[in-house]
Amino acid sequence: MNVAGGRKKGVPFSRDMQIAWLRLFRSDNVGPVTFRQLINRYGGADAALDALPGLAERGGRRIEVADRGSIEREFERATKMGAVFSCLGEPDFPQMLAQDAHAPPVIARMGDPALFARPAVAVVGARNASLSGIKLTKRFSADLGQAGYVIVSGFARGIDAAAHEASLPTGTIGVFAGGLDKPYPPENKPLMRRVVDEGGCIVSARPFGWEPRAKDFPRRNRIVATLCHGLLVVEAAQRSGSLISARVANEIGRLVFAVPGSPLDPRAGGSNQLLKDGAILVTQTSDIIEALRPLDHRIRALGQDDLDEAEGGMIDMSDEPAEDERARIQETLGPTPVFIDDIVQHTGASPGAVQLVIIELELAGRLERHGDGSVSLLL
Repeated sequence: MNVAGGRKKGVPFSRDMQIAWLRLFRSDNVGPVTFRQLINRYGGADAALDALPGLAERGGRRIEVADRGSIEREFERATKMGAVFSCLGEPDFPQMLAQDAHAPPVIARMGDPALFARPAVAVVGARNASLSGIKLTKRFSADLGQAGYVIVSGFARGIDAAAHEASLPTGTIGVFAGGLDKPYPPENKPLMRRVVDEGGCIVSARPFGWEPRAKDFPRRNRIVATLCHGLLVVEAAQRSGSLISARVANEIGRLVFAVPGSPLDPRAGGSNQLLKDGAILVTQTSDIIEALRPLDHRIRALGQDDLDEAEGGMIDMSDEPAEDERARIQETLGPTPVFIDDIVQHTGASPGAVQLVIIELELAGRLERHGDGSVSLLL
């Protein structure tokens, strides 16, 4: 069973199916990887929702399952704003996003989804950008747009806002950390409106009405990195959130570019470090275009086999571990991250049994998944 619950790829979901998917995604402790595994194990969101309370209780705690009424209200807010929901496997879901097993399985969007099918470059950097940084950002973004690339960024002050503004005529995608009705910073709300009205697109994985919190920004940064074919860092301090985007981009096989800056400017500390770590040095737009040219043949629609493989963890989860086996699996876990394959090898349990115990613990809020695929207990 593939993650679309047995549906043919590219077929729009019914409203009821979208609501069920959103209920599952909005339920306590259901992350993207667990979402996919629940759909595959139970054959659809409705059956997975029925199973959630029991799974969490076996993990040690009760959880709240999102009720249909709250999701209906979210749909109403989306409709009033002119927004729609897109689920993994639907024709307007971003194909680049579908390749990442840690990406949200449901997004809200406003604007033109055709932008998702075009090659894209993310442009990110400092909120307190210098005037030269803003100028460079606008030049790179405008030139890349003229060359056919969509510009992706996170709607933050400084570099992000400059990238969106410069690429309005050619196509830009903005990713929110909060709900689509909660742009951050608030002063960028007019820019958000311009992006939508002038042919761009904005997306969010968070509920309508959601005020962004600190941990929502790294999640947004991952979406920014996933949507692009290459990521450009113009200015970034040593602890900048832009470096999270760059790290994720590198992990998932995107090209990372950086503009060198003065060693005396703290806003260039992070981007200079990226260059030391192997990022591609950029002084003009042609540097980016030439590096991306060999990848042009990869910009295509994913086939169903590619989608199933990209979603990761598509294993048989029908095995139900016995209580002694469940205890043995739990005993292998601790605060130090371990890989699931190592748990399987150590315990002798089937991959499906191990994955089920992992899901139970995650739903109970007792386990954390890491970007490299390892897991650890939360103490």
